Amino acid sequence: MTSADARCQSSKHGNQSAMLNATAIRFHQLIDSKLVIMSVNWPETIFEHFKAADVRQVAYVPDAGHKRLIELCEADAEIHAVSLTTEEEGVAMMGGAWVGGQRGVLLLQSSGVGNCINMLSLQHECRMPIVMLVTMRGEWGEFNPWQVAMGKSTQEALESAGVYVYRADDPAEVPETVRAALNFGYNTSRMVAVLIGQRVIGTKNFNK
Repeated sequence: MTSADARCQSSKHGNQSAMLNATAIRFHQLIDSKLVIMSVNWPETIFEHFKAADVRQVAYVPDAGHKRLIELCEADAEIHAVSLTTEEEGVAMMGGAWVGGQRGVLLLQSSGVGNCINMLSLQHECRMPIVMLVTMRGEWGEFNPWQVAMGKSTQEALESAGVYVYRADDPAEVPETVRAALNFGYNTSRMVAVLIGQRVIGTKNFNK
């Protein structure tokens, strides 16, 4: 092989290597972009899981963390979405939905979990499922000191009442965690809550 041939072959290998590197970089960029989209769109994916699980009733106390999911549920003709005055009403509504042959989900904020504890005896004693999605406050970056106490106690309070607790602190984890909770709650007739961490929903700041 002449020196010219060697240089030509080396150049070809270099071009192939550059092409492979460029392809690998592009592949990872596509994967990263899809993960970003999944992270941003987790309420939409949760809603798709609601539809797949045949959820027909959604009870909620208005909350910024659940805003997009609430909008999707209210816009769907097959889902009866009800705004509550207090969280324990939603526990009773979910029990009534189950007795009436429908599946429901209760959306609430961690600050409202304490209102539900006594009413959860309905599901506990009657062995009825309830699925709750709880947006967390009083955690990462919280500005309101009044939210901290219940935020710290949410998981313990739910587990003390017999509720199985799942948690998601990454947007990419939220949809699958909710899907698992839906399957677990409805298939085993158990009470289950998904805590959606404050890192996912973001922090509030009412200062100017």
